[in-house]
Amino acid sequence: MHEPDPTLSRFRTVADVGAALAAHTYAHRGVAASMETIRVLLVDDYAVVRTGIKAMLGGARDIDVIGEAANGRAALDIAARLTPDVVIMDLDMPDGDGEAATRALAALPQPPRVLILSMHDERERLLPLLQAGASGYLAKDASSRELLDAIRVVAAGDTYVRPTVARRLAVGANSPTTSVRSARAIYDTLSDRERMVLRLVAEGRSGPEIGEQLAISAKTVNTYRQRIHEKAGLANRVDYVRFAIEAGLLDE
Repeated sequence: MHEPDPTLSRFRTVADVGAALAAHTYAHRGVAASMETIRVLLVDDYAVVRTGIKAMLGGARDIDVIGEAANGRAALDIAARLTPDVVIMDLDMPDGDGEAATRALAALPQPPRVLILSMHDERERLLPLLQAGASGYLAKDASSRELLDAIRVVAAGDTYVRPTVARRLAVGANSPTTSVRSARAIYDTLSDRERMVLRLVAEGRSGPEIGEQLAISAKTVNTYRQRIHEKAGLANRVDYVRFAIEAGLLDE
């Protein structure tokens, strides 16, 4: 489908990954149905779980479940033969666990995108799984809407974690009280227009979109961003998102 998302390659902590994921456009603007059919392989040792996932995906015209596997070893064989776009992967399975299977899938000549679907907490497993080659992580209590979004995001070449989870991960390494107090102190030094630009950048808006919404030119938007950089040290969208989360500007 698409080339892997390079955004996370330079990050080494869960907090950095969380901030990067929270900066993705999908985190604030949703995900449209794909223009291409996304071919999906389901991997879970419980048949009833696979049946439930298929039912959740049944109404999506752009998603086609092309196969199922009960363990990681079988998943590798089927993926090599059917070349799915996305593999939905459980972690704890006999005869080939999900993390080992993810590493093996990443080494295939035509590697699929791997979406982890697990009961484990993201903080415990996210970073090593991304390093193993996974493209997304979703809890098994996710809604059908979240599952559809996740499949479409990873199929498009991006990395998916639920937006609310990404925001929690982004600030998880800091003391919330200290983080909020510090960010708020900096936020109070900004002008009203600088605050508006900061919030809109953190929400994933482009320069032209911000200019249109505020009735100013894209060049003026860049001027405000330069002032924000000078006052708050924010250089890119990840910085903006992390700051907005710490200052309590983005809703959970």
